Amino acid sequence: MSFEHMDRIKSTFSIKNLENLSGIKAHTLRIWEKRYSLLTPERTDTNIRRYSLDSLRKLLNITLLYNHGFKISKIASLNSDEIPKLVRSIALKANSEQVSINAFKLAMINFDYELFDANYEEISDNHEFEHIFMQIFMPLMKELGILWQTGAISPAHEHFITNLVKQKIHLQTEALQRNKFNNQEHPIFVLFLPENEIHELGILYLNFLILSKGYRTIFLGQSLQTSSLETLYSYDSKFIFVSYLTVEPNSEEIMPFLDRFFKQVLEKHESKLIIFGPQQVAINKENLPGKIELYRSVESFIHKYFNKKVLI
Repeated sequence: MSFEHMDRIKSTFSIKNLENLSGIKAHTLRIWEKRYSLLTPERTDTNIRRYSLDSLRKLLNITLLYNHGFKISKIASLNSDEIPKLVRSIALKANSEQVSINAFKLAMINFDYELFDANYEEISDNHEFEHIFMQIFMPLMKELGILWQTGAISPAHEHFITNLVKQKIHLQTEALQRNKFNNQEHPIFVLFLPENEIHELGILYLNFLILSKGYRTIFLGQSLQTSSLETLYSYDSKFIFVSYLTVEPNSEEIMPFLDRFFKQVLEKHESKLIIFGPQQVAINKENLPGKIELYRSVESFIHKYFNKKVLI
């Protein structure tokens, strides 16, 4: 998704949107609406319920309390000021990944970076960044991908929360780079995204992860031409290239891309290319050029490269 496709901030929601965002079935929402007047939808000319952004915020707050053991009758008795205060106190104290994910979703809907930071700091007191990213941020991003595709949230919401996550990765990465504890004798990892690939969350995290294991990285970022990578050989003779393919190259272009990469960057050198990301499903493994490895999980990559001496 690019900024060219960014639409206006979504301001009204269907009951199906609310079901997707909250995890509460539409049937239950209608009961809560009728019995406790928890939500007050508007009606279209054809009598279809539409809910405001305020209604969605309120429902996410209610859902967090409900999932934390509060009875719906008790929640209904609270005034509008009490609910957000109670939610914040629970979101910051609860040691649950799903509660944290819901709190981050709430921060996204409210465009509330203070809630995002407060929730993040609370989790950081109990968990390493690797746990936070893999167990909270990644499941959150998967949920948001579905919510965006179904129209429950707008690209504005998705960009807001994604950039906050990127900020945290950048901060962690900068701290590692300042430590400068990497072993100069280790192979150098070069991280990049191919042309037209702009989804950089995965490659940013991989850069952090490799640095955290004590290895040197050269981070080149998104949408890079393969030919420009040849320049690196004036600096060193071998590298482990790492890329994360989310949508590009597309299924028709991916094998030609890998063939070109092998001929231009790998064939005459002692280097490798490591591929992560969903687009690897379009790769024909039988025709995969040499020196190219596919990884479905970070765990298998860690096991091979960091649980023993790295060899090219």
